[in-house]
Amino acid sequence: MASNNSTQSLPLQDRVAIVTGGSRGIGKAISLHLASLGAKLVINYSSNSIQADHLVSEISSKYQSQAIAIKADVSDPLQVQTLFDAAESAFDSPIYVMVNSAGIMDPTYPLIMSSSLEEFDRIFAVNTRGAYLCCKEAAKRLKQGGGGRIICLTTSLVGALKPGYGAYTASKAAVEAMVKILAKELKGTKITANCVAPGPIATELFYEGKTEEMVNKVTEQIPLGRLGVPEDVAPLVGFLASDGGEWVNGQVVRANGGFV
Repeated sequence: MASNNSTQSLPLQDRVAIVTGGSRGIGKAISLHLASLGAKLVINYSSNSIQADHLVSEISSKYQSQAIAIKADVSDPLQVQTLFDAAESAFDSPIYVMVNSAGIMDPTYPLIMSSSLEEFDRIFAVNTRGAYLCCKEAAKRLKQGGGGRIICLTTSLVGALKPGYGAYTASKAAVEAMVKILAKELKGTKITANCVAPGPIATELFYEGKTEEMVNKVTEQIPLGRLGVPEDVAPLVGFLASDGGEWVNGQVVRANGGFV
């Protein structure tokens, strides 16, 4: 009986959650954390099916929680619609949480004057267009479930404004503005919309293209004296996704160890 009470107390018990870019890095940590809170997971990935399938197995064995992996390009409107359709169909339930964690950056860290238009377009296609399409679809679908949570991952670089990150930072700044407006547009739906803006997190995305000197220079700027890890961000997303996070709406919450 005690075990059953514990199960019933999980804050996201049986609620369906989509996590884009959910098979690695911060997205993976978020997927695992939401599963630990009782959510049924739809893990979106773009290329590595083996990695995604392994995560589904890990969630099933560790948390006895239901999870599926779905490949989709978040910059493609038809694939985003298919992702949401598959989520609703798989669990025969409305979606309650949408976490947009998919993101890319230019690992050469060019100055704006020497950057390429092709790379700019590529970054905005995934980071900004992708967030727009996922937010748009979530805003329509979550209403059917009587409320929900939209959470977009952005970056503390919007506050730090570091050279070499022009397109990436701009792509995430656009998402922050869009989500703040979305929160107001969703008045009366009981859907909240927020951004979580991590600082330097030790992931493949962070390390790509950086020398040891560059990594050390970033680390020195963090008052806590270390890079963050994905598990530093996931609990914040879990809080915003839960009933306890309902009064936080239209906000950008930075998790960066004091970096900004």
